[in-house]
Amino acid sequence: MLRIRKCILSHLYPSPPYAAPISPPFSLHRLSATAPPFVAEDYLVANCDLSREKALKVKASKKLSRLKSSSGPDAVIAFLGGLGLSRAEVARLVANDPRLLCADVDKTLAPRVDKLGDLGLSRPEIGRLVLASRNQFRSNWFLRKVELGRRISGSLDELHQVVNLPNRQLLRKLEFWHKISGFCANLSDFLSIDLEKVAIPKLTLLQQRGITVSDLPPSTARSLMTKSAEQLINGLACIDEFGIQQSSPVFFDALVIFATISSEMLTNNIQLFENLGWSKNDISLAVSQAPGIICLGEKRLRRSLDFLMGEVGLEIPYIAQQPALILYNTECRLLPRHCLMKFLKAKGLLKCDLSFDLIAKMREQKFLNRFLHPYEESVPGLAAVYASSRAGKHQWEQLNEAPFGRSAPAPDSAL
Repeated sequence: MLRIRKCILSHLYPSPPYAAPISPPFSLHRLSATAPPFVAEDYLVANCDLSREKALKVKASKKLSRLKSSSGPDAVIAFLGGLGLSRAEVARLVANDPRLLCADVDKTLAPRVDKLGDLGLSRPEIGRLVLASRNQFRSNWFLRKVELGRRISGSLDELHQVVNLPNRQLLRKLEFWHKISGFCANLSDFLSIDLEKVAIPKLTLLQQRGITVSDLPPSTARSLMTKSAEQLINGLACIDEFGIQQSSPVFFDALVIFATISSEMLTNNIQLFENLGWSKNDISLAVSQAPGIICLGEKRLRRSLDFLMGEVGLEIPYIAQQPALILYNTECRLLPRHCLMKFLKAKGLLKCDLSFDLIAKMREQKFLNRFLHPYEESVPGLAAVYASSRAGKHQWEQLNEAPFGRSAPAPDSAL
C-alpha cells in the first residue's frame, strides 16, 4: 500500500528538473570595473579646486556623501559659471555651502535666478549676490530677504548685508524700520544697530514716559540711536528739571541736546548765567523756549550775553522771554543791525523805537529793503559800511563824520 501511494503521488506531483545556477551577465565586480564609483572628495579637488584637507571637511556633509554621480554637481557648477562666477568663486561658494552641489538646477536654482531677474537684478549682479550670500541662496528666505531689501535700498552692497542677516533678526529690524521709516540716514546705519542691546532699551525708556516710536521725529530717532542709555536717562532728567513739557514744540530738540551735552558744560553754562544775575526761573524760562542756548560754548555765550545786556541794554526778563536772541550770531548779524539802527536814529531818520527782537529776527533781505536801501543816496557809503560791519570791520565812526545828504527820505515811523 505504501509503495502504491508513493507511486501515485510521484505521478501527481513530479519533481522539477534540476536547474543549474544562472550567472548574471554583469556581476557587481565587472560593473565597478567599467564605471568607478563617484567619490565626492576627488570630485571637489578636481572640479572645485579645493585642497584635499578642505575637500574632506566639505565631504562631511551627509547629503554630499550620498551622491552617486557627477552629473548633478557638474550641472550646478556650469550654472554658477553662467552667472559670471570664476572657479575660485565657485570653490568658495561650495566650501561655504556644500549642499549647493546637490541642488536641482531646473527645479530650484534656475527659477530662483529668474525671480531675482524679475526684481531688476542683472545676471552679474545676481552672481555677486549669490557669492555674498554664502549659504543663504538655497534658503526659502533668500528671495524674501532680497525683495524686502530692494524696497528699502537699491544699493547692491547694502542688499548683501540684508541677505546675510539671521531671519528672525532681519524681521525685527524691518519691523522697526517700518515703524520709524527714515530714522537712519541709510540702510548700512540701520543694519549696524543692535536692536536688543541698543534700540529696544532706549525705546523702552521712552515708552515709560509715554513716548511711542511713532512720536519720534526721524532726526530725533537718528540722534538717540547714537547715545547710550545713560545719556538718554540724563537727558530725560534734565527735561524734567527745566520743566519742558512733552507738548512743547522744542521737547525732542531739548531731549537730544540734554542727552548730548556733558554735565560739565551744563554746569558751567548755568553758572555763567547766574554770575550775570540770572535767576533759576529766568534760566528755566529761556531754556524751555530755546534749549540750544545751554550747549553754546562758554566764550560765545558770554559774548552774546555781554552784547545783549551791555551794548543793547536789554533786561534779563526780556532776554528770557526772547532767548532766540542768544543763538543769533553777534558779530555778523546782531551787531551790524544794532549799529545801523543807532546810526539812523542819530541822523533823525528813524523816530520810532522798534523792539530789538523784531529787528534781530527779520530776514536779511527784508531788513535791507526796510532800513538800508532807502537811505543809500542820502548817506553815501552806508551800504559799504554795513557790509564791512558784517565782515567784522566796523567803520561807523567814519560814516558819522561824513556830511549828511540833503535828499534824505522821510523818517521811518513804523515797520
